[in-house]
Amino acid sequence: MHHDLPLVTTIVAGLGLAFVLGAIAQRLKISPLVGYLLAGVAIGPATPGYVADQKLVPQLAELGVILLMFGVGLHFSVKDLMSVRRISLPGAVAQMGLATLLGLGMALTLGWTITAGLVFGLALSVASTVVLLRALQERRLIETERGRIAVGWLIVEDLAMVLALVLVPAFGALMTAEGRGAPSLPEIAATVAITLGKVVVFVAVMLLIGRRVVPWVLHQVAHMGSRELFRLCVLALALGVAFAASEIFGASFALGAFFAGLVLSESTLSHRAAEESLPLRDAFAVLFFVSVGMLFDPAILIEDPLPVAATLVIIVLGKSLAAYGIVRAFGHGRGTALTISASLAQIGEFSFILAALGVSQGLMPAEGQDFILAGAILSILINPLLFRAIDIWRARTEPMLPPARPEDAPDLPPVPTTLADHAVVVGYGQVGRRICAELEARDLPFLVIEDLPGRTADLAKRGIECVQGNAAAPDILKAANLAGARMMFVMISRSFEAGQVVGQALAANPGLIVVARAEDDDQAAYLAAQGHLEVVTDPEEIARSMILRAFSRRLADEAGAASPLSPGAAASGAGAA
Repeated sequence: MHHDLPLVTTIVAGLGLAFVLGAIAQRLKISPLVGYLLAGVAIGPATPGYVADQKLVPQLAELGVILLMFGVGLHFSVKDLMSVRRISLPGAVAQMGLATLLGLGMALTLGWTITAGLVFGLALSVASTVVLLRALQERRLIETERGRIAVGWLIVEDLAMVLALVLVPAFGALMTAEGRGAPSLPEIAATVAITLGKVVVFVAVMLLIGRRVVPWVLHQVAHMGSRELFRLCVLALALGVAFAASEIFGASFALGAFFAGLVLSESTLSHRAAEESLPLRDAFAVLFFVSVGMLFDPAILIEDPLPVAATLVIIVLGKSLAAYGIVRAFGHGRGTALTISASLAQIGEFSFILAALGVSQGLMPAEGQDFILAGAILSILINPLLFRAIDIWRARTEPMLPPARPEDAPDLPPVPTTLADHAVVVGYGQVGRRICAELEARDLPFLVIEDLPGRTADLAKRGIECVQGNAAAPDILKAANLAGARMMFVMISRSFEAGQVVGQALAANPGLIVVARAEDDDQAAYLAAQGHLEVVTDPEEIARSMILRAFSRRLADEAGAASPLSPGAAASGAGAA
């Protein structure tokens, strides 16, 4: 069957196996990326059994790269970068430079060219966005000083890699055209100037025209009221801008997709655009990681163990020590330095993209890509262990050695509330705000569980007690004292997570009054199966509210018409007289 329908079987095999291995990795508290990469290894040509179509997978992976870069652009924050620019900008550049030099040294030892060494070293110098953000979120570090520096550092690395993805194809074309060794300095300068000139024109077009046109188009589609058309518009803009950047300006798909997301990020609809494109973006991103895994030959672990070990040492030790020294040199404490070091001690998606590009352009040998893939898998496996080691070390040393700076204070668990017989509001969105306002008006004690930093800051300004974190986490629910609470309001759109919250809440307090919001009947049925609670669906409540308003208006109009003081009644009486 797979010979007749190669696209279908490739997608089914890739996504199916990625799901199974990703779920196993998640259960083992390892990044699902490892499972996705191993799924690619399993259906790749280097392992026995089914082999996915070697021509279709790279094209599917290209879609994954486009949507991945579109997501990076949507979440790019100039504000976050500027807040920590004094450390993140020079620190990231210095750390990438040192890591690139280490990779270059290893490449020269293996007899590669300087160009191959630079591509190899640069691929080792950048950390995985997915792995880094997940590690920070699990430890509630995103809004701390350390978290902001790490995210700013990551933004600088992403920008540097976007530039590298533009220049590498130009160098590859130059090397191919010359058909000889390294080109001369004037030729390199001319190539860089022409390439950057095209990119500057593209960027100018996007900032001057696209910045107005793209959000305008999105707003016009949003006013049509069709969620399906809105989702389709987001994807068409991402793919269309990426294709136009490649065909018209000679830029990469990645750069085009990044700027498509960047110009949309300033729109008021950016969050909705990110939400609508997320499912398809995740699916194709998984196929991207699967395609990367297909390129990996596990035999290299046995045939070339020393280069693989050297690659891992550069990623885990070389980058970490460089980052630690740089952060300390800028006057930050050991806690910040250790967190940044552990965060950067792995590589991921940008490394894969650059490695594949370097091999396809003939700038780096194929074994370099194998070393990078082996280093990525091993470093992602080791990364949680590094954070765990730091946690243990800090737990043992900090009670004896008080932190010199506030940023070095240990990451404390959520503080348990002292409230009792209170209400718990899960989610401080539009509905959550209205519920809180009603509870305040009734003078009922309550607290809010919220994990979005912007909303928690708003709660702090208003003096409302908040437990920050994911409401599905047992320690967060325990801190909210559900056992002593009177009622709970759940406004989580993700049905599985909402079900976890409701189930744990009723287990802690069977008499708790729980009212949960559901977007549709299917979600309502799922929540109702969790126990005794009230479920409110959006369509039902909207319909009920509209009916009540209409009949309230009708009763008010009839009462006004019957009143002897009303103009209508007076006129009627005058006529009768």
